[in-house]
Amino acid sequence: MKFLAIVVSLLLSTILHARDKTDIMVMKNGDRFTCAIKGLASGVLYVDFDYIDGTASVDWSKVAQLDSNQLFVVKMADGSVHVGTLHSVSAGPGGPLKIEVIGSSEPEPSAERSEVVRMIGTSDRFWQRFNGDISLGVIYAKGNQSTQYSLGSEATYVRQRWSARASFDSNLASSTGTNVSTRNSLHLSGLRLLPAKNWFYSGIATFLQSSEQGIGLQSTIGGGIGHYLKNTDTATVSVLGGVAWQNTEYKALTVPATGQNAAAALIYAEANLFKFSKTNFDVTATLLPALSDFGRVRFETNAAYYIKLIGNLKWNVSFYGNWDSRPPPGFAGSDYGTSSGISWSFGLK
Repeated sequence: MKFLAIVVSLLLSTILHARDKTDIMVMKNGDRFTCAIKGLASGVLYVDFDYIDGTASVDWSKVAQLDSNQLFVVKMADGSVHVGTLHSVSAGPGGPLKIEVIGSSEPEPSAERSEVVRMIGTSDRFWQRFNGDISLGVIYAKGNQSTQYSLGSEATYVRQRWSARASFDSNLASSTGTNVSTRNSLHLSGLRLLPAKNWFYSGIATFLQSSEQGIGLQSTIGGGIGHYLKNTDTATVSVLGGVAWQNTEYKALTVPATGQNAAAALIYAEANLFKFSKTNFDVTATLLPALSDFGRVRFETNAAYYIKLIGNLKWNVSFYGNWDSRPPPGFAGSDYGTSSGISWSFGLK
């Protein structure tokens, strides 16, 4: 019921994202448009028009002027973040486009187009600050009555110097003569920028169930300090180091559930690679070397490749994996798999 409530809330947020199309966009070739600017990500400016169904993708490098009274969270290549409306600053004939963020600070910050790597539409209203996606995949084979499904969802709440993210992934596989295999994962995280540019601190909480590894519930809570190694309109790469606590409840058919607690070092890395409007590749990796059980190492990774189909619809292929170098006797040390399906994004993902 809680998960259903989250999904309903996210769907409502997409409806509330609609607004008047009064923004001005002028292209380098002189074309002038009245539209609603949704945001900027991966070198793509997303805009809505009254006379076009769906969201249009515009090459950011070909925009000559941009003005909007909508509030945006604007992230620069140097890691600084500002909130305000957008105004184009004249740089003279043939000069580069400069964007001024009005209302965030004094003096008003301005930057050349190449220095603006991300803009996310925000609002004074709570529900209009969410972005994310929902994906679903199903595979069926008649030969051995094999069925596989995958369900995933993600939502991000963005403010000027902090953000929060929640993601849920579920995988099920069944076939004639075998037990049903299930894996469910919930990931929660929060991030806040530090005064030093491109540095941040973050906390994470993950909850995992895996029938393949006999894990009834594995809870991991940790945090640390991170740094953006690369932050451009084509790639974002970050790494975080800290500590974590992990509790694992193992279940077997013939013995009662057993639990294990462990303190561990935390190394977390995330990379997002983009290609204009068409494809993007996201990968995360978590390494947990145990401090209270020296020599034991746990590793988790998730990767997804997206190809745009039409509008907010994308086709994706994903990979997940969990490894434990020293599982309890009789339990599997790994669980991994792949899936593919359709994704639908809302807000600015």
